[in-house]
Amino acid sequence: MRDYGTELDAMQAQLNELQQLVRQFMHTKNETNPIKVDTSEVADESGGLFYSGQYRSERSDYRWEPQERRVSQLLQVDGDKVAKILAALGHKQRLDILRSVLQEPLTGPELVERLNMGTTGQLYHHMKALLGADLLVQEERGGAYSLPGRRALPLLLLLAAASDLLDTTDYMDMSEARNNVDAYLGKGQDRYDPHHLLWAVLENCILEHQAGHCSEVSLFLHGDGSITVADNGRGIPVQALADHDQGHPRVQTVLTDMSRLSASASVLAPGGEKGIRMPVVNALSLKLSVEIRRDGRVFQQHYKHGIPQTGLLTVGVTQETGTSITFMPDRDIFDKPFDRSILREHCLEIARAYPDLRIEVY
Repeated sequence: MRDYGTELDAMQAQLNELQQLVRQFMHTKNETNPIKVDTSEVADESGGLFYSGQYRSERSDYRWEPQERRVSQLLQVDGDKVAKILAALGHKQRLDILRSVLQEPLTGPELVERLNMGTTGQLYHHMKALLGADLLVQEERGGAYSLPGRRALPLLLLLAAASDLLDTTDYMDMSEARNNVDAYLGKGQDRYDPHHLLWAVLENCILEHQAGHCSEVSLFLHGDGSITVADNGRGIPVQALADHDQGHPRVQTVLTDMSRLSASASVLAPGGEKGIRMPVVNALSLKLSVEIRRDGRVFQQHYKHGIPQTGLLTVGVTQETGTSITFMPDRDIFDKPFDRSILREHCLEIARAYPDLRIEVY
């Protein structure tokens, strides 16, 4: 009868001996033939970009073989020339022209009709600039325009990079809000009132109550000067909006996208020119956190000066629904804290206006 345990022990001993011999061999080889390292690549610690690609349409097939650009080289590219390229492509009508002919060759009249330009004259100077920059070619005089093959993939790569930067437009708008506080909080104010931010958050709770989905709102004042507004509504939806290119969760769009302000509640401060909505609250807060309870889960996301510091995180499970917003008004803008007596008085006014809505201050 075979003793498998003894056989396994013997095999293990042989394996250990083999590993020891390999280590001795490698040690001897390195002493006699030391490995030489090419320090020219190691010295460039900034790294590199590796890319390749293929674009195929009905009439053409463009391919980039795998290639590399060192970051150190990219950072030394002529800034004036790069700025001219980005400025040329940054013109919306020229970009629309390039995107259109990238899909299929088009004549001037076809471009005018597709882009709703009205007349060919409006198109002419843009086409002349793009032809002169070798970003367009024309089959023959009066013929269709198309993109030169070697330009197609660089343009697509630029569009891909731009798509990853689209959300910066939201943050630029929010930065403008921080730089133009008077428009929201009133001109000539010696001390901006942080309560107007809170009233804007509460307005959203009231809208949820009016829609029949919120019966309780709780306000929690914290020792660090922040405040939490928690309701038992449906919870802000977390799935991405179908028409939003970036695929961000809807809550992020609600809290950052100034262009969607018309769909949310607003508060107009005395002397203010623009309504205060959730993106404004976010922009004027040192930090803001949102917690959403819906679909059996608890979600959280954190912001600083309106810019997301995390993605939308799933942090727990729950049978409850609702939204909690915790924010701290930026002390560089607001030099006075929340006043509990003002909060209670305002909540009493809300309770009188909406007797079925329970609202408490803690």
